[in-house]
Amino acid sequence: MPSTVLIVDDSESCRAMLEMALHGLPGVDLKTAADGREALAAIAQSGESLRALVTDLQLPRMDGFALIAAARALPGRASLPVIVISGDCHPSTPERLRRLAVDHHIVKPYSPAAVRRILERYLHAPD
Repeated sequence: MPSTVLIVDDSESCRAMLEMALHGLPGVDLKTAADGREALAAIAQSGESLRALVTDLQLPRMDGFALIAAARALPGRASLPVIVISGDCHPSTPERLRRLAVDHHIVKPYSPAAVRRILERYLHAPD
């Protein structure tokens, strides 16, 4: 069964750029969502194939902080690898992400190739 990675960003161009950067990862099925509620529904329905969440913080309908907290509260999702890519530069953001146990925080602008390398580490980590 392929591993699923969910990409969440309200910007269509950002989602497309990440899809291009992550395209071709062996055994990985990429899914996307444009807002937090859509993403949470996808996480809840994804079953065991979901291996990582890559999300922005500034999302409509449910921001990334609320999405991460809600996702972590779902059964079997407490240790889901979460990579945040955001331009949010509020001084409290790093601490809030630490409290949510975010695995990696990447500040925009960013290198899509770096995101791929980071994600590959999580996908190849032992379960």
